[in-house]
Amino acid sequence: MHYTVVPVLLLRALVAGAALGVVACAAKPLADSYQPGAAETAAPSPTQSSSATEASAPLVDFADWRDEFRREALAAGISARVFDAAFAGVEPDPSVVAADRSQPEFTRPVWQYLDGAVSPQRVQRGKRLLAEHADTLARIEAHYGVDREALVAVWGLESSFGQIQGDKSVIRSLATLAHEGRRPGFARSQLLAALQILQNGDVRPEQLRGSWAGAMGQTQFIPTTYNTHAVDFDGDGRRDIWNSTADALASAAHYLQASGWRQDRPWGAEVQLPEGFDYALADAEIRKPLAEWRRLGLTGMPGGDEQAQASLLLPAGHRGPAFLVLDNFRSILRYNNSSAYALAISLLAERFGDRGEVVGSWPRDEQPLSRSERLELQERLGRQGYDPGAADGIIGANTRRAIRGFQQALGWPADGHPTQELLGRLRAQP
Repeated sequence: MHYTVVPVLLLRALVAGAALGVVACAAKPLADSYQPGAAETAAPSPTQSSSATEASAPLVDFADWRDEFRREALAAGISARVFDAAFAGVEPDPSVVAADRSQPEFTRPVWQYLDGAVSPQRVQRGKRLLAEHADTLARIEAHYGVDREALVAVWGLESSFGQIQGDKSVIRSLATLAHEGRRPGFARSQLLAALQILQNGDVRPEQLRGSWAGAMGQTQFIPTTYNTHAVDFDGDGRRDIWNSTADALASAAHYLQASGWRQDRPWGAEVQLPEGFDYALADAEIRKPLAEWRRLGLTGMPGGDEQAQASLLLPAGHRGPAFLVLDNFRSILRYNNSSAYALAISLLAERFGDRGEVVGSWPRDEQPLSRSERLELQERLGRQGYDPGAADGIIGANTRRAIRGFQQALGWPADGHPTQELLGRLRAQP
């Protein structure tokens, strides 16, 4: 089901719903169901958009809106023939509007997300596909310098290895969102990019299908990411991320390469922290050389260059496992800006080689905050003089800094992790 306006995967600001039980195209909603703690401000990914929310434009009749957009599209170089064929019979899709406006009250904790994302079934299927597509993956790996295990992990989480790609008309979905969605400007830019895809001849209008948010194919690219990073790797003259596994995987490799991926470099590792560790160092914005983290007493360190810059990730706070993450992890965040998603990709890729088992214990007795409780937490932090930013129910970098400030005032481990206990203490404040 998973959040640089570049590549694909659902437009995070647009993606909020979708059943949490599905785990494929589902990787998106699943990833979004866990509020990430890392890199919330990174550029939008192939499947996500930037986090800013635009005010919806005054609603006008769809036919009038379409005619005005037609003039804009033709001025941008789209032919009248392509536009008219793409919009033939297109009307707004009420289900897209409903999905765009949905804000689930309850979210899954990171350990539940990982249980599904790195399931034994997905691991076994990924191993089979690694063997089945070994020749193609070897050529992609040699050309783009992206490890095949990471590509197959992305393939598995984005579309369940191509099985769940979404079956909505991309033109209709994006036209609906551009007409009456919460981020009309972004949807409009994606719609224009989708028309460019049709004009280039890679796919016919009836084949241009994807998620309700406009994410497409086995790699769930949004149209702008498709235009910049999709490739024809099988040599048939078309960039077909829907039906060609070679094109889909090579396109994902192209995007990860552009995002800074380095082959045969570790993404990071699960580490153990020493007694008395300063949990305030677990911040995506804090980067230290591996040698410095080692000096601070961490064990189980990833290999490689001792001067490589790493950040400490505590996805479940100080009671859960700790991970030291490096640049390849940050490359995955550019694909989908969720630390839970990036961790799932990293661990799944390792599981294909019978590694990647998490040793630390997850705090499975912990009840995550609901959306209304996260909003309340932010409002109460603000009233206590800790600035969490706008109360939006998203636990981003500003909110985590505010939580750390309050935790430090209480003498608690300052891990920036929101809990029921923390909200209870805030409720007790005058």
